[in-house]
Amino acid sequence: MSRRSPRLRFSEEERAAPELKKAVSKADQAADRLEKAETRIPKKSIRAKETVVDSKTGAIKKRPFYEEVDKKKPPSKLTHALRQVHGDAVLAQLHHEIHESEQDNVGVESAHKLEGAAETSYRAGRSAYRSHRLKPYRNTARAETKADKANVQALRKEAEMQNPQLASNPYSRWQQKRAIKQEYAAAKAAAGTTNAAGTVNAAETTAKATKKAAEKTKKAGEFVAKYKKTFLILGGAALIVVLLLNFASSCSILVQSGTSSLAISTYPSQDSDMLAAEAQYAGMEAALQSKLDNYTATHDYDEYHFDLDTIEHDPYVLVSLLTALQGHEWTIRDVQSNLAMLFDRQYTLTETVTVETRYRTETRTGTNTYTDPDTGVTTSEDYEYDVQVPYNYYICHVKLENFNLSHVPVYILSEDQLSMYSIYMATLGNRPDLFPGSAYIGKYINGSDPVYEIPPEALSDETFAAIIKEANKYVGYPYVWGGSSPSTSFDCSGFVSWVINHSGWNVGRLGAQGLYNICTPVSPANAKPGDLIFFEHTYHTDGVSHVGIYVGNNMMIHCGDPIKYSSIDTSYWQQHFYAFGRLPGN
Repeated sequence: MSRRSPRLRFSEEERAAPELKKAVSKADQAADRLEKAETRIPKKSIRAKETVVDSKTGAIKKRPFYEEVDKKKPPSKLTHALRQVHGDAVLAQLHHEIHESEQDNVGVESAHKLEGAAETSYRAGRSAYRSHRLKPYRNTARAETKADKANVQALRKEAEMQNPQLASNPYSRWQQKRAIKQEYAAAKAAAGTTNAAGTVNAAETTAKATKKAAEKTKKAGEFVAKYKKTFLILGGAALIVVLLLNFASSCSILVQSGTSSLAISTYPSQDSDMLAAEAQYAGMEAALQSKLDNYTATHDYDEYHFDLDTIEHDPYVLVSLLTALQGHEWTIRDVQSNLAMLFDRQYTLTETVTVETRYRTETRTGTNTYTDPDTGVTTSEDYEYDVQVPYNYYICHVKLENFNLSHVPVYILSEDQLSMYSIYMATLGNRPDLFPGSAYIGKYINGSDPVYEIPPEALSDETFAAIIKEANKYVGYPYVWGGSSPSTSFDCSGFVSWVINHSGWNVGRLGAQGLYNICTPVSPANAKPGDLIFFEHTYHTDGVSHVGIYVGNNMMIHCGDPIKYSSIDTSYWQQHFYAFGRLPGN
């Protein structure tokens, strides 16, 4: 017989180690209690009595008939329900008949109340009897839970003793704890199916977990060392998120901000599940593309007009969105409904059919009849002529709109979830190796933004100095559609609104067009540092669509992707340039 929770096997040296002695003792005691609880589960139950005839005396006797019962399996609730359904149905019908009579008969009413009290006592007794019979199973389940906890704690203590470097910071401990739980679950399953003794080698399980934790911690450490700037940027945002979510006290946040930032900004799910989610979403896109490619073959219209956006998404946006929505580690099964919801949010396919009355030329045959006046003979002669015939002409307009998956978060996430999404995007979940083809690798990981030093004479203007001091705090923050604060990160207008609201103005949260509306237009020749610069048609919208802060020398700071300094002399910005604007009172 194999137990639910296995007994851990420790060597004599491990049992003698002072660091492990207490944890090993608790694991042994928990295993003993589990075994004791299991022995109290009945092996047999009396099912009925059978009639037997003594072959020698011919006497007829009745004896109990026993049936073997699985110790692990409690009595079926369905069995109880079937046994009681007849009696309960009769009682219900009796209640109904008595209730119909009791209004006219006080004696019947009193009897009904007594009967109800007796019935209540009967049901209470029946419930207590069942509870008593199930008690061994409940005790075993509780003992199993305690055994699992004691086993995991003992494995953690052993891992800390053998690899003290992995317990040196919260992130390493988190990875170690997670790996130990996973290895214990695997070992437990194996013990339940292949190990007749129901035991698990503690050292072997710990070694596997330690190796896994060390590999992930090393990978994360190398990533942090390579991209120190990104994590310095994340420090402020992570602190805000941690405070919002009440993860820890302010003192512990200040002490452990670096490791907290790493833990918070790392995707918690397994690679297999994240890759499966991306593959499934890409498959949905492939099916949509196939539908469009075969549209004319599967429909019957006279004419087609296609207005189709590109079918595409970034896998980091998808995984960051799913993780922010779930709020914890997830599997591919957990996110099925979210994948469908996101797909419907991103893509909108519409078909509009218009009908026109058109005319086509048809050739028809007529007959002319002629009667000779002299002879009276009638002759016929055929001839052809053309006519214009009206008919319905069907024109199908097919439109596919790709809303852009990165624009979806602000519409479906809470502020806390949007904060987490922005942090996952800023670090790409600390997994730049997961989707190496993503454009964000070049933008956030391998990108090298131009270094720009503000001229000292420009900083002599106190107003501009205040603006640029605030703006520089957020260089490197990711572009998040609709974002308007450091905790959620920013879009272009959210960034400019935040900066000027913290530099002497109070204009609220305005869009790019709204910011333009409060400014006084100035010519490019008269533009000065601190003015806003506006662009149009940077995406599908009318009017002003992008805004930045001009810093002089044909440079601006703006929320591109990410927030950075950019030259406005490039062909792209020159093509989309709209105007300069001066803020009120500047």
